[in-house]
Amino acid sequence: MLLPRLPDPVPPAQHEIDASYIGRLARLHGLDNNTLWRCVTERETSGGMRRVVVPERLAAITGRTVHSLTGALPELRTPQPDWAMFRHQPQPGCHHCNAKHPGGEVTRILPHHRYVCARHRLWLCPSDADGHITPLDALPEVVQAQRRHLRILQRHGWAITYDAVLSAILICGQLWSLPENENGEVRHDWIRRANILIPPGTAETTFSVARLCAAVYPEAIVLAPLFSSPYWRHQAQGNAWDRRLFNAEIARRLRHPRYGQHENDPISHWANMTAKRPPLAPIRVHDQKHHLRKSAQHAATQRAQQRRARAFNPSHRAGDALTTHRHLATVFRRAWHPFMSHTLLPNGDSYYKTS
Repeated sequence: MLLPRLPDPVPPAQHEIDASYIGRLARLHGLDNNTLWRCVTERETSGGMRRVVVPERLAAITGRTVHSLTGALPELRTPQPDWAMFRHQPQPGCHHCNAKHPGGEVTRILPHHRYVCARHRLWLCPSDADGHITPLDALPEVVQAQRRHLRILQRHGWAITYDAVLSAILICGQLWSLPENENGEVRHDWIRRANILIPPGTAETTFSVARLCAAVYPEAIVLAPLFSSPYWRHQAQGNAWDRRLFNAEIARRLRHPRYGQHENDPISHWANMTAKRPPLAPIRVHDQKHHLRKSAQHAATQRAQQRRARAFNPSHRAGDALTTHRHLATVFRRAWHPFMSHTLLPNGDSYYKTS
């Protein structure tokens, strides 16, 4: 059964998932969500029980063209987009941007390169476990880092940028946990930002790994161009002279004059073991089987979060909690998965996917 055209067919938000948009339409018009869902969906052709949205049906009840709907709703596109380019877990995104879309909460599947809403200065990724939004008004350098992130994306593409940025965040977390004389002047910036994002004395209520990620994000974006550049990757694995040039550039970017004196630091490990490898694909990809279910935080995860909050000290091994966060699972597992399968990207480049 098809419904007539709805009187208030609000537009979908950019990167909104189908279930979120249809749910907003149902709430705006006082309709049963399941009834509206069945009107615009059909059983998948493979014979499974899952229902998929028919773009023409959704266009008929909204009065919008299929082209405009598929432009905003990635799940409607044919052929399907490369889901590895998007985060596997849908999330609300910026609540200021969502406020102009009536009908309830907007749930989006954001691309990997969206860490900050630059317009409203809010941190988006990784999102806080408690759903709270992290404002960045006092940290303009984090917002500026998002713009630099986009320039890396334009130059190198999503796969190389994804791997380089995650590798850089992981390395910054590892450096933050080293003694003070081994991580350069940026340590003071990380402590300063952490004290803004997690004010002293409030860690039990404000601590989250997402805020630690925001604290190191500017320096991660400073390092990421080196990790994504073919030239600097070659320098990192070249002869002794090439390596000295690479170390000198790291020292300049991290404001660490003594960098290179230790050969067992995280960046040296990357240069020795990872620089010669193509980038990794994400471990998990979006599968469209979520039905707007919110992922529940396990009790063990909550207890670990509480322990980290009680022990949090930005001046002492603060990066430990960041290095084991699930957001960095792809690059964190690389050291523990020596056997990898080779995969070709659409543009002919290659990456390795963990088995």
